[in-house]
Amino acid sequence: MMEEEELEFVEELEAVLQLTPEVQLAIEQSLANIDEVVNKIRLKIRRLDDNIRTVVRGQTNVGQDGRQALEEAQKAIQQLFGKIKDIKDKAEKSEQMVKEITRDIKQLDHAKRHLTTSITTLNHLHMLAGGVDSLEAMTRRRQYGEVANLLQGVMNVLEHFHKYMGIPQIRQLSERVKAAQTELGQQILADFEEAFPSQGSKRPGGPSNVLRDACLVANILDPRIKQEIMKKFIKQHLSEYLVLFQENQDVAWLDKIDRRYAWIKRQLVDYEEKYGRMFPREWYMAERIAVEFCHVTRTELAKIMRTRAKEIEVKLLLFAIQRTTNFEGFLAKRFSGCTLTDGSLKKLESPPTSTNPFLEDEPTPEMEELATEKGDLDQPKKPKAPDNPFHGIVSKCFEPHLYVYIESQDKNLGELIDRFVADFKAQGPPKPNTDEGGAVLPSCADLFVYYKKCMVQCSQLSTGEPMIALTTIFQKYLREYAWKILSGNLPKTTTSSGGLTISSLLKEKEGSEVAKFTLEELCLICSILSTAEYCLATTQQLEEKLKEKVDISLIERINLTGEMDTFSTVISSSIQLLVQDLDAACDPALTAMSKMQWQNVEHVGDQSPYVTSVILHIKQNVPIIRDNLASTRKYFTQFCIKFANSFIPKFITHLFKCKPISMVGAEQLLLDTHSLKMVLLDLPSIGSQVVRKAPASYTKIVVKGMTRAEMILKVVMAPHEPLVVFVDNYIKLLTDCNTETFQKILDMKGLKRSEQSSMLELLRQRLPAPPSGAESASSLSLMAPTPEQESSRIRKLEKLIKKRL
Repeated sequence: MMEEEELEFVEELEAVLQLTPEVQLAIEQSLANIDEVVNKIRLKIRRLDDNIRTVVRGQTNVGQDGRQALEEAQKAIQQLFGKIKDIKDKAEKSEQMVKEITRDIKQLDHAKRHLTTSITTLNHLHMLAGGVDSLEAMTRRRQYGEVANLLQGVMNVLEHFHKYMGIPQIRQLSERVKAAQTELGQQILADFEEAFPSQGSKRPGGPSNVLRDACLVANILDPRIKQEIMKKFIKQHLSEYLVLFQENQDVAWLDKIDRRYAWIKRQLVDYEEKYGRMFPREWYMAERIAVEFCHVTRTELAKIMRTRAKEIEVKLLLFAIQRTTNFEGFLAKRFSGCTLTDGSLKKLESPPTSTNPFLEDEPTPEMEELATEKGDLDQPKKPKAPDNPFHGIVSKCFEPHLYVYIESQDKNLGELIDRFVADFKAQGPPKPNTDEGGAVLPSCADLFVYYKKCMVQCSQLSTGEPMIALTTIFQKYLREYAWKILSGNLPKTTTSSGGLTISSLLKEKEGSEVAKFTLEELCLICSILSTAEYCLATTQQLEEKLKEKVDISLIERINLTGEMDTFSTVISSSIQLLVQDLDAACDPALTAMSKMQWQNVEHVGDQSPYVTSVILHIKQNVPIIRDNLASTRKYFTQFCIKFANSFIPKFITHLFKCKPISMVGAEQLLLDTHSLKMVLLDLPSIGSQVVRKAPASYTKIVVKGMTRAEMILKVVMAPHEPLVVFVDNYIKLLTDCNTETFQKILDMKGLKRSEQSSMLELLRQRLPAPPSGAESASSLSLMAPTPEQESSRIRKLEKLIKKRL
């Protein structure tokens, strides 16, 4: 049945496939050995089945072996645990045996330790009892040398009995030691009182060995005993000083202050000879005597100066301060100042940290040369001297009276400024200087040399409030110098801010040349500018030096910014005067330009006469200004920039007045404009043998301004028809185009109002709409006229008055 089905399938397949005879032949050949292949596959299947059965049986045997191994491991663990327990039991038995063996040894050790402690304590007790008895006996016999050694030992032994103070006998011995110390202190004080009584003169004869040993004992006793001894001795030692220099004595006044310091120097020598070995070196008795003398002297001087304040003169005050600072320097060389922080005496107020570079006893050569020194304040700094611990210990009492010195400097500086003014009037303006630049006024250097002298001197007197007062005086006279010497001597213009004079208008109406500054006046302006620049730089250095000299807490109050601004204002005013002078000299030429009949020009020639006139004025003024400002090139550059910013807008304004204008006239104006542009670009080095490239900032201003003038003329030269091309050309050439400028150009072309209206309307249509912010800004600018608009109104007013005259 299967074979039949296969045959049917084959027949159906053949019918479907309709294979070629060659394919059918190949298939029959390949199927000829199919039975052999089937047998091989069946054999492999049987082998695989055998392998699977073998593996399954093997897995069954592995499970049995694992269980057996686990049981064996558990048995081994039980055996090991048993062995460990046996070892632990044996170790406990061994430890118990060792404890039993060493119990007796430990008892013996404890007994030995207690016995040793008891013997030591008994020895200390014996020493303490014997020491207390000996101490009391030696105290009665005043055997201070033995007491000093014994007392320290007794106190050391007594420290071992602090934990036994509950025992009555020990407490009794401690109380006897304290009583002996108290008795010793009272007895030593009484001995010193007897040797150096508070009332009367000192006992004749030098110090005894008993007192020297008593000082050794005082070192061990309560510190108050030592302080009391020092206090009484110092007081007795200075009692003579208080009598000799009482307030009502003639030698107590400042003019004899040297005698005070001479007295203490003699006393210190006398102390070293008589008592130097009596007091221990670590007591620093000589320094303490000197320090207490300083405290007393400061108090006494302050008292007498308050009483006789009206008699204090500046020379007397400076004399006293100098001698006092010299004495403080003497103390610093001789003593270390270690007692100044000791609480045993009245503590001195910490003197301010001194930044004074001059700490010598006598004035140094550098200080003496201050009066004749000429130069800036930035001299090489001296190495800073070590701090003087005694600085201000006496001289601080003069600080409340330094107003006398400050008032004196105020008066001297006022007289100095008046002398500067008188000298300037007598000598006249400085001579023209074309070689080394504008001359700085000599009074300027004199002023700052005097400032430096005052600053150094005052810093030696005080680095506190007096330095602030002196700074205020400096500020006052810096401003006065700027006003009276600098600003006050600047030449006055004919049309200053004060306004217009009829005589100047009449002269201009009559055709006279505009008043210009003379060569001397130009040199004077440049000299004042150079002086103000010098003052500005030196004032900044002065501020830095003052901050170095003053106390750190007062640095913020040193501020000379206002005075520096004043000198900056003088510089700006000087530059503005130079600009106004050259600008005014060019005005007639520009006026002539605007009055020419440009519609009648028939051919283009060389530059026009008005251009020649402008160039002439520039060549006359600029070299003088440049040579006199050679030392301050940056301000000469500012002058050039300000002149360009003033002249170019004015030139364009007069350019718009040239109407009507023909094509040839516009070409001539374009040629003139180019000539002025070249001259302005060369202005910084005009007339100079050394050609320097003009500063980029200046060149940018000239190129921008004069290019605008050229573009205006190019628009004027362009045909106005067709209208759209003309308007687009205007918008393209002038970046800041607006209807007002456009109407001025149309006026220059000579177009009628009827023609202009349509062109203006077209321009409005083709101009981009301005943002709302610009409109509001323009409206605000119309509401608040700028300084340029104000000056334009003043010029219109001048012209109106001229016409009426």
